[in-house]
Amino acid sequence: MLKLINAGLGRTGTTSLQVALDRLGLGPCFHMFDIVGDERRLAQWERIVCDGERPDWAAVFDGYTSAVDGPCAVYYRQISEAFPDAKVILTVREAEGWYRSTYDTLYQFALRSMENPPEPGSRQARLFRVVSTMVWEGLFDGRFSDKDHAIEAYHRHNEEVVRALGADNVLVYDVRQGWEPLCAFLGVEVPREEFPRANDSASMRRRIAEAAGAGPASTG
Repeated sequence: MLKLINAGLGRTGTTSLQVALDRLGLGPCFHMFDIVGDERRLAQWERIVCDGERPDWAAVFDGYTSAVDGPCAVYYRQISEAFPDAKVILTVREAEGWYRSTYDTLYQFALRSMENPPEPGSRQARLFRVVSTMVWEGLFDGRFSDKDHAIEAYHRHNEEVVRALGADNVLVYDVRQGWEPLCAFLGVEVPREEFPRANDSASMRRRIAEAAGAGPASTG
């Protein structure tokens, strides 16, 4: 059963948060990787995202204690309703940096997929359809290349999370703040080691290159 949901968009430190949650005993942590690398989960999310199926969220997240990245940022309201006792974190970063990082990594994969469509029915095509429906055509209305529009959508998403769930119920969190606010929110002790820094833009570009024949990599 989920105890924690991250509603922050990709490229806001979601992978670093995943590593941190695992360290704090809140794993396994669901991540976009769990869709990329699992045929059953890919089919499951195709039905949810592309076909509008109303899922059994308990079944979707069976075996997981937390969820970050990818779909949970878009479906945070439904997931929160299914797990009303779960704590919610909204990972954020400065908007210009977020846009630049997303444009230089994830959106480049999207552009390549649009310019050279993958073979219909291939895993790459199916993953791109899910991500495009949910993010590029959904959250950003097909206008991510319009920087002002994308940043406006980014701010609107963050504001809606806090408004929908209540400021007292959401930790607005920049991973650069480290362990202290996260651990205080969760009511756990601060680990002695440094806070993890995972999946920077250079790492993200490598992962996208590796996944070019299989689909989009992590968004965090």
